[in-house]
Amino acid sequence: MNQPKTKILIVEDDKNMGFLLTENLKISNYDVVLCKDGIKGLNEFFNNIFDLCILDIMLPGRDGIDLATKIREKNKEIPIVFLTAKSLDDDKIEGFKAGCDDYVTKPFNVEELIWRIKALLKRTGCYTESNKTEIYKFGNYVFNYAERKLFINEQSKKLSAKEAGLLKILVENINNVVSRSAILIAIWGRDDYFVSKTLDVYLTKVRKLINEDQCIEILNIHGLGYKLIEKKE
Repeated sequence: MNQPKTKILIVEDDKNMGFLLTENLKISNYDVVLCKDGIKGLNEFFNNIFDLCILDIMLPGRDGIDLATKIREKNKEIPIVFLTAKSLDDDKIEGFKAGCDDYVTKPFNVEELIWRIKALLKRTGCYTESNKTEIYKFGNYVFNYAERKLFINEQSKKLSAKEAGLLKILVENINNVVSRSAILIAIWGRDDYFVSKTLDVYLTKVRKLINEDQCIEILNIHGLGYKLIEKKE
C-alpha cells in the first residue's frame, strides 16, 4: 500500500508566488491545496485534514495572523509557517504570538523553505520519504518525471532537469494556458529578461522531444503564455 502524501495548505494571494510554491512542493511529492484569500483558506482547513500550513500575512478576507489564530483554536499542534514581506522584529513577534512555528521573509530561497518544512514535519512525526513515481500519459507518450525519461514506441529519451520541469508543468495543465511568468518563476525562481530568453531555448528543445506525435503540440498563446494541447484524431 502506498504511503499517503503529506498534505499542505498554502494561503497566498500572489498568483505567481502561489504557483511557485505549489509546483515546487508537488515536485517534492507533497499534496498541496492553494487558496488565495483568508476566508477560503479557513474554510478549506476546517473541511479537510492538513499536516502543515503556509500562510501569507497580508491576505484579503482574513489576514494571516487572524487565520493562524483560528487554526490554532482547532489544532494546537499543526506546524504553521508565515510568509511575509515584513521583516521587523515586532512583526515577527506578532507572528509567533499568533502561533506560527517558522517565519520566512520574502524574497526567500524555495529550496531552503522546503528543508524548513521537512524539519517541522519531522518534529511533529508527519514527514515520510515517498518512493512514488510520477508518471504522466499524454498522446502516445509516457513521461516518467522522477527518472526524467520520455517514452514513445518502445523508445526512450532522457531529459535534462529543466526540460523535465517544463514538460511536467505543461502536462499537468494540459489543454490549459500556463503563463510565461509562472513557468519562469517555477523553474528558474525569477522572471527577468535573461531567464526569459533561456525559456525560449528550452521550449524549442521540448517541442523537438514531442514532435513524433502529431496530436501533441505546444502553442504560444500571444500575451498569455503556453498551452500543451492534445488534439483529437
